[in-house]
Amino acid sequence: MKKTTYRAEDEENIVTNNIMFDRRVVRGNTYAAQVVTHNTQREVERMRYESERTLRRDATCQRKERLAKPSTPPPAEGRAHTKAQTDTFLEELSDRPVESEAVTQTEAILDRPPSPLFIPAKTGVDKETDIPGGDLFDFDIEVKPILEVLVGKTLRVSMMEVMEEAELDAIQRRQMEFEQMRNAELVEVQRLDAEASRRFAEKQRRFTQETDRLRQQAELGQKVAARAFARSYLANLSELAFDQLEDSGHFVDPVEKEIQDSFIPWLFDSVVETTNNHISSSSCVDALIVDAIELASNLQSDVIKQIKQKERARVFAVEDAREIKEAEGTAK
Repeated sequence: MKKTTYRAEDEENIVTNNIMFDRRVVRGNTYAAQVVTHNTQREVERMRYESERTLRRDATCQRKERLAKPSTPPPAEGRAHTKAQTDTFLEELSDRPVESEAVTQTEAILDRPPSPLFIPAKTGVDKETDIPGGDLFDFDIEVKPILEVLVGKTLRVSMMEVMEEAELDAIQRRQMEFEQMRNAELVEVQRLDAEASRRFAEKQRRFTQETDRLRQQAELGQKVAARAFARSYLANLSELAFDQLEDSGHFVDPVEKEIQDSFIPWLFDSVVETTNNHISSSSCVDALIVDAIELASNLQSDVIKQIKQKERARVFAVEDAREIKEAEGTAK
């Protein structure tokens, strides 16, 4: 678009995005009080109304263009558009003019011959100048610098193209080498990651197995100790319990009761002598029982001590193993 040397009359009403041409921008001291006159306010309102009206008009035009029917394309070369009826019911066109055919014939005469060329009459005196060969222009000498420039330029461009192709080949080779190195490094990194993952999983599995083994060993020791203690504690308890129950009268035998009620009083006198004979043997039996009880209590105390020693040794072993593992983890 050619820029004119003067300003058009309608150019003042053009809405621009540059705030320096906006009348609402106040120039001057920013600390001074801004006094808006009535004319200025009215001019601002007028400009706002005109801008809004322009925007509405543009929007309406765009909407009409979108809703308008598409126009007919121009006719092809050598053809023309003709009105045709496309209604359902055809009507006769009454405004068509009357047409008629007519012919004509030219006279059979000879064609006029072409007019001769106009040659003006010669005036003045002819002059000539003799210029020997090589005076004005020597082709072999004049063409040499041009050929040198063309050949040099061609060689330079060819050399540049060859250098560019070599550089591109070098770049491609370097890129392929870099891709190979990067792929190798990626494979190595993936291998190291997989190896570290396997080592960590193996370490966790070994740690879990060792924890389960120690727990099972502790449970087995507790079970063995409880079974030994129960066996040693209940060795003579059943006989003593049965004796106490029998003495308290929980187990009553009718035959024995009848014997005690009727036969024992009659037999008591005859048995006194025999009982005296058995006192000595009873004392011996009591001594044996006392020795057996003392032996059982000693065995029980020994078993309890052994169990405590084993438990203490197991606790020390677990603490030693944990300290060794912590030392190995710190060293790694």
